Amino acid sequence: VAPEPEAVEYVRVCDAYGAGYFYIPGTETCLRVHGYVRYDAKGGDRVYARTAGDLERDTWGKNARATLRFSTASETELGTLKTFTELRYNWNGGGDGEEDAYGSSENSSLRYAYIQLGGLRVGLDESAFVTFPGYFGNVINDDVILAGGYRTNLISYTFTGGNGFSAILSLEEGGNGDSDVDVTLNDYTPHIVGGLKYAGGWGSVVAVAAYDARNEEWAGKIRGDVNITDRFSVWAMGGYKSNDDHYALNDAGESYRVIDSFYGTWGGDWAIWGGAAFKATEKATFNLQLAYDDSETFEATANVAYQLVPGFTITPEVTYVQWNDKNTSLDGEDAWQGMVRFQRSF
Repeated sequence: VAPEPEAVEYVRVCDAYGAGYFYIPGTETCLRVHGYVRYDAKGGDRVYARTAGDLERDTWGKNARATLRFSTASETELGTLKTFTELRYNWNGGGDGEEDAYGSSENSSLRYAYIQLGGLRVGLDESAFVTFPGYFGNVINDDVILAGGYRTNLISYTFTGGNGFSAILSLEEGGNGDSDVDVTLNDYTPHIVGGLKYAGGWGSVVAVAAYDARNEEWAGKIRGDVNITDRFSVWAMGGYKSNDDHYALNDAGESYRVIDSFYGTWGGDWAIWGGAAFKATEKATFNLQLAYDDSETFEATANVAYQLVPGFTITPEVTYVQWNDKNTSLDGEDAWQGMVRFQRSF
């Protein structure tokens, strides 16, 4: 006797959490698979140079990246249960070691991996010192003057009121991806970040402060965003840190400023950042960022993000940096860099 065919369970769309989610078969959990593929090509000087010897680029700088993101969401008696994971894979053609003839694998990384239940978030994320006030404009070279380290393990809680008010408290480990020395915890006392924000249709204002438990120092930032029209917006941010700057020599005898804090990463006591975005057409947006810190480093970046077709954006960008930190080998130097980014998001 031939067996009866089994019923086929097709994937169901889950629109409760936005576009792209579907139910994992046999569960009430919704899943979204998304990400992007990008290619960058750049020429000119290295605007992220730390010493004078790093400035010159002998050929094109190129990088390809594939990013995969997995988002899940489901409802529980304690609120919405979510997870977010991001994997990044980078390849550049510079050549390195045994793969010199074919190009080199720059890195592969787990960028995010966190669980969120209501306002509680635990796992690998970017520091609330960066994410709560927001990133530094829609330019590619946005952190030439760095406004805090990024990746860290953390436990955070965000309170969101119904009147535009929100607050965050985050206990963090720190991470060494943006520093020259170990800035992670060396005992059981965590780094602590706290912030307050008010947002409305006109824009937002936010203040955030961080205590560096390893160095026993603190840093803070205040930011304001204003929507002038539905096409034109501006923002400005200021930062202050208590930790002193320290300098060292590399193997070539060149002096550079050591980044030895997870939060106070800019030069001198204070730094300012600002920018604007103007949606010139339905496809083209002009973005600008300016930054300056107490060590007399100045940076300016401008680009045009052009959406060729939905999901595919081409962004040409120009960056200028001038260094006047008398304690480094970059004193009196400047740099120009041009680049273009091709990105397909899905």
